[in-house]
Amino acid sequence: MDEAMDDVMIEARELTKSYGKNRRIGRNRRNGRTGARVLDGVGLQVPRAGIHALLGPNGAGKTTTVRILATLTTADSGTARVAGYDVVGDRRQVRRAISLTGQFAAVDETLTGEENLRMMARLSGLTRTGAKLRAEELLERFGLDDAGRRQARTYSGGMRRRLDLAAGLVGSPEPGVFFLDEPTTGLDPRSRRELWQVVRDLAGRGAAVLLTTQYLEEADQLADRITVLDKGATAAEGTPDALKSRVAGHRLDLVLHTHEAYLRLATRAVHHSPETLTLGIPTDGTAAHARALLDEIDPGRTDVDRFTVHSATLDDVFLALTAEKTEVPAHV
Repeated sequence: MDEAMDDVMIEARELTKSYGKNRRIGRNRRNGRTGARVLDGVGLQVPRAGIHALLGPNGAGKTTTVRILATLTTADSGTARVAGYDVVGDRRQVRRAISLTGQFAAVDETLTGEENLRMMARLSGLTRTGAKLRAEELLERFGLDDAGRRQARTYSGGMRRRLDLAAGLVGSPEPGVFFLDEPTTGLDPRSRRELWQVVRDLAGRGAAVLLTTQYLEEADQLADRITVLDKGATAAEGTPDALKSRVAGHRLDLVLHTHEAYLRLATRAVHHSPETLTLGIPTDGTAAHARALLDEIDPGRTDVDRFTVHSATLDDVFLALTAEKTEVPAHV
């Protein structure tokens, strides 16, 4: 294995997965069974000290991908390696190398934060003294040292998520591999941003992080690369900026006076909102180009009611890739 591959901590190729029998999507590639295809050839790579986000609507295959990589379910076909280990043949080694955090914090609310971590440390094989030291270290690292002797039931949602992440680190070798499956679901904006910083710190220490989320701003803020899934297949993959540039680096959003003007210009647009008679036309973002477009599109100055210059966001990427199939998910 060359040096470049040594830096790849999560690698998946052509993963497929089907559930059920006699349902609407074809045959399983490996064993011929019929069933609903929830993954159809998904692949990705996450390097050491990297954050990779999986974006997609409900049912796109995000959680199924994580479950396969975390050895909780088996793909029908394709291959995957985590921390250099095969997720099927080396399941025990994979589990020792990873931390998995789901949508709800898996902590015992009747115990204090310190007791939760000490319990996990003891279950991981540390001595009493070692467990105490590890708990104290992690409480300080995750900003919970002042709350360590309080019951977890008194913690805010963000504090519980941090405790959950800390618990995942107790017995795992660092920097390790983190699977975060929609970890900020239900958190308020302040707690969400606090958790973002924790995730950045993990990657900064060398961890590989695979993050699933429906919050587009979250992926934009955190991810080095993003894979957009739709109906179990990869719709697009790249850096946030590269994905935005596929839609348009900038666009001129025009609100038209009439439905006739909207229809006449619709074929030039990359963004359409018939309810508000709004069209988005690609532009380089400069004032000179915006003025030239307005003069070209509306030489008589009768069709355009108002306009704004809009920088492309992941919302635009998501709309362009999946808008005809699903509603855009909520974002921060």
